[in-house]
Amino acid sequence: MNYNETLDYLYNQHPAFQRVGAAAYKPGIETSIELDELYGHPHKAYRCIHVAGTNGKGSVSHTIASILQKSGYKVGLYTSPHLVDFRERIRVNGEMIPKQSVTQFVATYIEKGFHGSPSFFELTMMMAFDYFRQEKVDFAVIEVGLGGRLDSTNIITPLLSVITNISKDHTQFLGNTLEAIAHEKAGIMKPGVPCVIGEATGGVRSVFEQTAKVTETPAEFAQDSNEIVSVAAKGFAVEYHTRSFGVIESDLSGHCQRHNANTILHAIGKLRQQGVDITDEAIKAGFKSVCQTTGLMGRWMKISDSPLTICDTGHNVGGIQYISEQLQQLNCSDLRMVIGFVNDKDIEHILELLPHNATYYFTQASIPRAQHANVVRAKAEEKGLYGESYESVAEAYRAALSTATPDSVIFVGGSTFVVADFLISLKN
Repeated sequence: MNYNETLDYLYNQHPAFQRVGAAAYKPGIETSIELDELYGHPHKAYRCIHVAGTNGKGSVSHTIASILQKSGYKVGLYTSPHLVDFRERIRVNGEMIPKQSVTQFVATYIEKGFHGSPSFFELTMMMAFDYFRQEKVDFAVIEVGLGGRLDSTNIITPLLSVITNISKDHTQFLGNTLEAIAHEKAGIMKPGVPCVIGEATGGVRSVFEQTAKVTETPAEFAQDSNEIVSVAAKGFAVEYHTRSFGVIESDLSGHCQRHNANTILHAIGKLRQQGVDITDEAIKAGFKSVCQTTGLMGRWMKISDSPLTICDTGHNVGGIQYISEQLQQLNCSDLRMVIGFVNDKDIEHILELLPHNATYYFTQASIPRAQHANVVRAKAEEKGLYGESYESVAEAYRAALSTATPDSVIFVGGSTFVVADFLISLKN
């Protein structure tokens, strides 16, 4: 198979949750354990950092990888989903896995005659682990796919675990309460492995504390000792004044990143305590060039200045509340929202958070899991949000752009896959 045929095989023979939703969800790590044995436990060839959480785990994973790279280490990074190119999921020092390596892994997998039926995520995860071993990485930063306890990545025993925060998302799989979701995320805690938890209060914090006690995990809550003294916006960058590291500039300027930054600094502190050589200069350089160093996209990402066009992959209540707050602070009199969602989200609570002083362009991503634009529009109108619906993200964006002025602001988001279609349309 050539590269395109290989991707077709991966998507068609091993359905991806991100594309089709519940039909592809496969909880449990049994198949991952079998694959791991088949490939000779590749993740044991390097040190791992495991990152879970409802929001922010992608930004945290990329920033930790960037800091380790700036420290002179060779770093593998496994994240999901991708936006434009499948290979974004698997990077070494910011470079995507070569197409030839993708096709070679799948060809070898087929030759091995594996008796199980791995999901798309299980197979691509093993592709990443095997590739990182081939590349002889020093560290691999591994982002959890969904949940934690039953996620296929939970076969690793990392040097450090990180849990960013807990918000309601994927409740049909993880539970209807924050405490139930926290229990699933806490499942990545392991005996003797330090765990940094970004934000947790009330019952959620109790779940983490109890799990840490039972599993004999040394857990630390980053919020108990905030490294961030003050924050200064610098256009589409941000400047953090910290207690221990001086002034740190970051190219991730979304409001949610302020909490992520504190979590990251505590995580780096834990790595230092375990003998990982990371200088203050490397921390500053890693923060300042996250996107360039790792290829991260879609986090409060500026596309153009006139009209100001921004996209963001935030897609649940926890993420949208920060986005709405930041949009309101732009004080724009002509805000245009290109918005779409997936069909398994409880979007009523998300819609309640969106700005009313905006014109909406309702749309849907080009995946089976996308909620139809007309359905989104009908639900939005019940919340006092008005606009037209469009069959594709590109069409909705063109409509928003067609009558925009240099003083307009266009926002594209609501779903990772809306942002993906948007970026692909710009590339094409």
